[in-house]
Amino acid sequence: MPVNSSKSPPQELKLLTQEKDIIGFLGPFGTFTEEAASKLKGLLIEYDSILEVLDAVKKGEVDWGVVPIENSIEGPVGVTLDLLAHDYNLKINREIILPITHYLLANKETNKDDVEIVYSHIQALSQCRKFLEEHGYKTRATPSTAAAARLILDKKNSAAIGTLRAAEIYGLKVLEKDIQDYQNNVTRFIVLGHKDHQITGKDKTSIVFSLNEDKPGGLYEVLGVFASKNVNLTKIESRPSKEKLGSYIFFVDFEGHRQDPEISNILNNIRSKTPYIKMLGSYPI
Repeated sequence: MPVNSSKSPPQELKLLTQEKDIIGFLGPFGTFTEEAASKLKGLLIEYDSILEVLDAVKKGEVDWGVVPIENSIEGPVGVTLDLLAHDYNLKINREIILPITHYLLANKETNKDDVEIVYSHIQALSQCRKFLEEHGYKTRATPSTAAAARLILDKKNSAAIGTLRAAEIYGLKVLEKDIQDYQNNVTRFIVLGHKDHQITGKDKTSIVFSLNEDKPGGLYEVLGVFASKNVNLTKIESRPSKEKLGSYIFFVDFEGHRQDPEISNILNNIRSKTPYIKMLGSYPI
C-alpha cells in the first residue's frame, strides 16, 4: 500500500498513483484509522481532524474519506455523527470493522522494569485502565496513539500504548500485547464519498431523522414502521439537535438497501411522519 503524508493537489496525486483512488483518513500514520484505511486500494493521505477529512472529500481533494464512527466499548464518535447530520451531504459507501488490539511499546533501550509513565490517546488509556492500574503506571494523554509513539523515542522511563504499525514506523519494540481490558473491543469505521454503494442483496442503510414534537409514542410511530415490515434495526442512537435543550435527532441503521422496493416504501412512509430525514447511505454488510 503506497502512503503519502503530503497534501499535493489531486491532479498531481492522480498522476503519481496512475489513477488509483486517493484516500483521506484521520491521521497520523500509525493509528487504527490508518490500519482501517489501508484495507482500501489507493494512496493514503493523512488529515489532522475528522472535519478536515470530510472537507477534503467534499472539495474533491480525495476520492474517499475514512473516519471512525463507533467503538464497542466507548460508544459512538459524536463529531462524526454531528458533521454528517448537520454539515456535509456525503454518503457512506462501506464500513470497516476493525478489532482493536493495544500494545505497550517502548524504544529499544527501555525495558519493562524501566517504565514509569505511559503515554497514549485518552481512549486507549481508558480501554487499558485495568492493566495500567495493575502495574501502577502514571499516564499522560496525547492527541493520538501515534503521537505517543513519537514522544517516547528518546524517553528512558516511558512507554506508549499503540499499534504494531506504529512500532514498525517508529522503530519501537513491543513490551506487552493484548493489554486492553476487554477482548471484544472493535471499532467501526466508515468510508465516505459522494455516492453510496450499489445494491448487493446483503446491505445496510443509515438514516438520521427528527420528530415533529416531543410526545408519548412519537419515536415508536417512526420505528414501528420497521417493525410492521419485519425489517431489523441494527443500531439506534440519539444526539442533541443543537436547536434547543431536550430536542434530539435519531440515527438508525437497518438491514436492506434504499433501492429495495420495500425499503423505499418504508422511507417514504417515514418522510410523511417526520419534519427532517436525511439519507446517510446504503452499503454492504
